[in-house]
Amino acid sequence: MSNTYKGSCLCRGVQFSVSGFSEKAANCYCTMCRKFHGAAFGTLVGVQGLDWLSGEHLLKEFVAPNGTVRTFCSHCGSSLGFRVKNAMPNDIELAISTFDDDIPVKVDAQIYTAYKPNWCQLHSNLQTFSEGREG
Repeated sequence: MSNTYKGSCLCRGVQFSVSGFSEKAANCYCTMCRKFHGAAFGTLVGVQGLDWLSGEHLLKEFVAPNGTVRTFCSHCGSSLGFRVKNAMPNDIELAISTFDDDIPVKVDAQIYTAYKPNWCQLHSNLQTFSEGREG
């Protein structure tokens, strides 16, 4: 029997479920993640078995100059996900803060720390990469 993990945007207009997660999840300090999430960093995780339960018509995308895609709710503005350039729609990484229940994900790294704001401290217990993950 497999688990299902549900999440939603702030207005709950967009609701989704997933059946699993990638093994790696990182706090990303790049300028785009910070601005998109309105925070010191964005924390995203790859998912398996994504099913948009409701509100798929509310999803909007912003394509950045580098080709990455940010997905958000057009009603409440919640930051929902990220895709690398040329990725298929279901190859999305979701913001872990959008899950409604506890999820079996442990943040294992902090990436793009070269862009960290001066007012934010890094976590000393996490592997650190000044750009993306190496190797």
